[in-house]
Amino acid sequence: MEQEQGQPLQSPTEDFSMPGTNSIGQEQMDRARNVLATIAEVFGQHVVGQENLKTALLVSMITGGHVLLESVPGLAKTTAAHTLAKSVNASFKRIQCTPDLLPSDIIGTQIYDYSKGEFRTQLGPVHANFILLDEINRSSAKTQSAMLEAMQERQTSIGGTNYPLPKPFVVLATQNPIEQEGTYELPEAQLDRFLLKEVLDYPTVSQELEILKRIESGILGEDAKSGVSAHVEIDDILALQELVNKVYIDDAIKQYIVTIVAATRQPSTYISQDYAKYIQYGGSPRASIAFQQVAKALAIINGRNYVIPEDVKELRHSVLRHRIILNFEAIADQIHPEAIIDAIFGAVTAP
Repeated sequence: MEQEQGQPLQSPTEDFSMPGTNSIGQEQMDRARNVLATIAEVFGQHVVGQENLKTALLVSMITGGHVLLESVPGLAKTTAAHTLAKSVNASFKRIQCTPDLLPSDIIGTQIYDYSKGEFRTQLGPVHANFILLDEINRSSAKTQSAMLEAMQERQTSIGGTNYPLPKPFVVLATQNPIEQEGTYELPEAQLDRFLLKEVLDYPTVSQELEILKRIESGILGEDAKSGVSAHVEIDDILALQELVNKVYIDDAIKQYIVTIVAATRQPSTYISQDYAKYIQYGGSPRASIAFQQVAKALAIINGRNYVIPEDVKELRHSVLRHRIILNFEAIADQIHPEAIIDAIFGAVTAP
């Protein structure tokens, strides 16, 4: 049975738990459950609906990965990222990208101190735990490169000196796909640096009605957003990131992940030619690594210390949609990567 994104995971029909005693104790699982429940509660108070987005943001926070949020304007991308970051007692910076934004505006620069007759280093806003990079596709290619280098290396270099970024360090980048004037599209190699790419959809009629009611009552709005207070400490997030590394993943599930990614590179071997002809390039080994990280994080979110196949399936679109490169024929025929991803998962047998 195919697992829809954002739906509760079913109990496994096969035992994928670690033989013997698992390295994760019940006390650690209880702590993780309480931390995640607290963050989810704060998120639900300030964002209506968007369950897939909530899951993607929690996964990025647990794994220390970065997430790219894409949608038309007004679907709470910025609000969601702001709410998640401010719910944790950690540093938070918002960077509004514009075409004239320089790399030094992000990573920092050296300033000459006339009183001392020497240069001093002024660190940029990227030196924070949570970074909201708003409309990343509006910044120039040079600035995008500097930011993505910081995301990958977890440090910046100013005046020949390396400055480590704080832990945790999570970038939540947003982009608007419908405005092309004054934008610089992210190259595929840079997109691959993001653990997840989440595409937001319009709310349902009932959800939009709830938004109006909350704004009228004062629960939502600018005043309410500025009132988001920290409920979780930074040590709680670091503990989650250490815990996720201890989650057990069976070799059969690792083989499942590798086979799925291999199917994106050799699609004609696994899926029909009707879909296979649209794939120009498949996922790199970074896709396999991302699947494993995301599956472990989802296991923690769902209260387990081991991975089941449904953990791999749940965020399949978010993991692969920016890693499968489609050709011009796919664009002409209006074929979306999600359809091809579903075809691959339907063709590869889960353990």
